[in-house]
Amino acid sequence: MGFAVGGKRGVVSDPNIVPLIDVLLVLLVIFMLMPHSTGLQAQIALRVNHEPVAWENLDARLREIFKLRADRTAFIWGDASVEFAVVARVIDVMNAAGIAPIGLLTQQLGNDF
Repeated sequence: MGFAVGGKRGVVSDPNIVPLIDVLLVLLVIFMLMPHSTGLQAQIALRVNHEPVAWENLDARLREIFKLRADRTAFIWGDASVEFAVVARVIDVMNAAGIAPIGLLTQQLGNDF
């Protein structure tokens, strides 16, 4: 801030905003570049009864397994790193295949599946 003695007006104070503008410009550049950065794509390994299955074949594989079963109960278990959106997508495929009820398995503390 600068102070100046101005004739009839007394003491005049005007802020120095140049450092503030510099900080704002740096933040602007950072926020402009952030949406364009890409992270690592996670490789999701789907398994049905411990056998790998591709997303494209999941519906057909589930229908094949459950076509002769009287009990159409299924369970889903995902690693801690799996996002819930992936689990929800699997649940949607299972509902479309007519599988219900669907249970979600969770890992208890200190236990590995």
